[in-house]
Amino acid sequence: MAEAADIQGMKHSPARRWLGRTAAVAAGVPLLAGLLGGLAAPQASAAGSTASPVSEATTGAAKGSPASAAAEPSGPNTVSVALDTLAPSAPTKGDTLTISGTVTNKGKKAVTDAQVDLRVGPQLTGRTAIDDAVERSNDTTYDPLPVGGKYKVEFAKLDSGISYDFALSVPVSKLGLGADGVYQLGVTLTGRTAAEPYDHTLGVRRTFLPWQPDSVDKKTKFTYLWPLISTSHVSAETGSDDQQTPVFENDDLAEELAPGGRLEQLVSLGSQLPVTWVVDPDLLATVEAMTDPYRVREGKSTVAGKNQLVARTWLNALEKAVQDNPDIVALPFGDPDLASLAHGGENVSGTLGHLQSSSEVAGKTVETILHVPPATDFAWPADGAVDPSIVDVATSAGADKVISRSDSIQDNLPYTASAARPIGGGTTAVVSDTRLSTAFQGDVTKAGASTLAVQKFLAQTLAVNLQAPSKQRDIVVAPQRTPSASQAQSMARALQGLDGKRWTQPSDLVAAAAAKPDTNANTKVPGPTRYPDKLRDQELPASVFEELKGMGERLGKFKAILTLPDRVATPFANAVNRAVSTSWRGDAKGAEQYRDSVNRYLTSLASEVQLIQKSELTLSGRSATIPVTVQNQLLQGVDNLVLRLQSTNATRLKLDDGSAVAEQPIRVDGGHTQVVKFTGAANANGPVELTAQLYTTDNRPYGSPMTFQVRVSELTPTVMLVIAGGVLMLVLAGVKMYSQRKRAVAAKAAEDKAAADAAEQAGDDTGGGSADDGDSPGGGPDSGTDGGASPAPDTASAEPAAPPAEASATPSAARKTPGDLDGAGPGQPSDPAPDTRPESGDPSGKGEKVDR
Repeated sequence: MAEAADIQGMKHSPARRWLGRTAAVAAGVPLLAGLLGGLAAPQASAAGSTASPVSEATTGAAKGSPASAAAEPSGPNTVSVALDTLAPSAPTKGDTLTISGTVTNKGKKAVTDAQVDLRVGPQLTGRTAIDDAVERSNDTTYDPLPVGGKYKVEFAKLDSGISYDFALSVPVSKLGLGADGVYQLGVTLTGRTAAEPYDHTLGVRRTFLPWQPDSVDKKTKFTYLWPLISTSHVSAETGSDDQQTPVFENDDLAEELAPGGRLEQLVSLGSQLPVTWVVDPDLLATVEAMTDPYRVREGKSTVAGKNQLVARTWLNALEKAVQDNPDIVALPFGDPDLASLAHGGENVSGTLGHLQSSSEVAGKTVETILHVPPATDFAWPADGAVDPSIVDVATSAGADKVISRSDSIQDNLPYTASAARPIGGGTTAVVSDTRLSTAFQGDVTKAGASTLAVQKFLAQTLAVNLQAPSKQRDIVVAPQRTPSASQAQSMARALQGLDGKRWTQPSDLVAAAAAKPDTNANTKVPGPTRYPDKLRDQELPASVFEELKGMGERLGKFKAILTLPDRVATPFANAVNRAVSTSWRGDAKGAEQYRDSVNRYLTSLASEVQLIQKSELTLSGRSATIPVTVQNQLLQGVDNLVLRLQSTNATRLKLDDGSAVAEQPIRVDGGHTQVVKFTGAANANGPVELTAQLYTTDNRPYGSPMTFQVRVSELTPTVMLVIAGGVLMLVLAGVKMYSQRKRAVAAKAAEDKAAADAAEQAGDDTGGGSADDGDSPGGGPDSGTDGGASPAPDTASAEPAAPPAEASATPSAARKTPGDLDGAGPGQPSDPAPDTRPESGDPSGKGEKVDR
């Protein structure tokens, strides 16, 4: 990039004086080196001859190892010099420059006669010269002369591996600074070593000193973006309570919010600086959720979060900070990766719809939490890299301003142009400065690294102003999205160095985007081939957006059946936005795990509404009822569902109205089941497979189908007649048995009555005979043999008694009913015992008399 205008208006007297001195030194270097080399060689030999056995063994091993010899520090790398502080970072007339730091001997031998000096180099003409000076940081060939005098620090000896502190305080007037500009400032350590026993530079650290003691007429308008962005922490899962207690994937955010944490430092430092807040609304919503009870996932369960106070403290501090400085820009919710959406998701239907919704909710979220209306028409692609597709995606979500970077939209100008660039279609590219935006991306945890980064940043800002002093330009700085705490501290120190407002004046992003564009600046968006490969490798692939599309379709079906869909819609919509966040760049595994957790939870919720599997049914008859059970294990009711039952063989089994398919609407309260009954009509015997499936009202299947078999056993008219005849016979037989039993009971009663009457009559007869005195004719015992008249034979003895064998052989004969035996009833228990011996059942012998 040409910088011809960088040297305009510069005064060269200090540089010429410095060049004259260094030229003289350079001319004498070869001669001096030869002389010293001749002196050093014998001394080195003498030192080697007097080395101890241990040292000799060690050096002997090193002699045979070129790599070990190369590892030994030498020359300006022997001693490490660190500059911990440089104050003031941008001095004015009358100031005293104070520099402190440490020197550390990295060699194996002690350094003697060491001295720390401050050296002021020539004025650097232009921004490229500053970059080149960094590349030559260890070059001591043209070191300027030290300030000298009392402005030095001496050390008699620097032992190996030991760090020593130093501090130099030099009035600015002693530095020999000339015209306004950027000067290279060096701190060197000179001394002697055993191998090189003469004074020479053993360590050096260079930095930059911006010198602009008076205010300029045309100050650079300076906008610094202060990002409040974090990674995604909240899952899609919420509690079943009315508040829908959120579930966090982890509690790492508390560390960033706690005192000394990354986000705490950004708020506390930013509140004192003229910056434009750039906020991800998801971060605000997440912290606000932490101020109330929340849960944290721990294995397969969750535990109560314990950092409510930390969240409240941080949120209160931020709210106060933005009240004092209301310049705030809200990114789309979740900070979606615009480049990934453009390159991997643009052709996947529904993807850009998520971006639109995340943009719409952004402003409401920020204003609700911070009570300040933000600007919502800015888009910020990763590292400010753009191409036409990225711009199209950004504008499709409602943003008409895209924050880019000068290494993407490049200029071929001798100065740094203003940020605003009209790129067509009513869209403005706000081009941030690459050098300034990347100034603090390295490791600045050590004080020395931080000091160097701050001084370089201030030097670049002054160099921008000196490029075209007659032009007032708007410069924007867009640093890394998630600066660390140490990076934020370094950024704050750099901005504090501009407090004097001698060559810059604070501005904000909205004003910078609305500033009059430079007509000479480039307004052409680079083509896709110029998009950096490194950034493209970090993007989400198209397969991720296909996965999210399927998740969105399942979510749409699930929401459609719920009586309270908002309880599910909002958490999952936010989770989808988080799944495409720019923060996942460089963490592909973490992004995949987050998507998997969202997907699993959605699947588990949707499966809570299901059909209960049935076993095989058997239907007998022409028609029967077929029950199907729908279960809802959710805590809210489901509606807008239809249960459809289909017969695979309508000839054998038809449903409801005689077709192969029947359906009924479904509504089930939370935690309940519903049994849906269908009517089946059988036409033929055999098994029939039925399939039950839930559908949404727009005829989309919901859940998995449930298949079961029904075995049909149809009954023909003939079979029905046979069964009816058998039933009739059973009934008649029962009636007959009942009649017979009834007659038997009546006969028994009559028999008992007759026996009772006979017993009573027998009692009467016995009573008359006892009155006979035996005097009547024939009344004596011998009357039967004396020829007297015999009494009439007893009727009971007129017939011979039945043989006992017959009686025992035929038990029923002993229970004859009245009239079966000449009208004589069976004997009763009250009858007197017979006075004859048991009769034989054999035939009577010849001439044997048998009593009758």
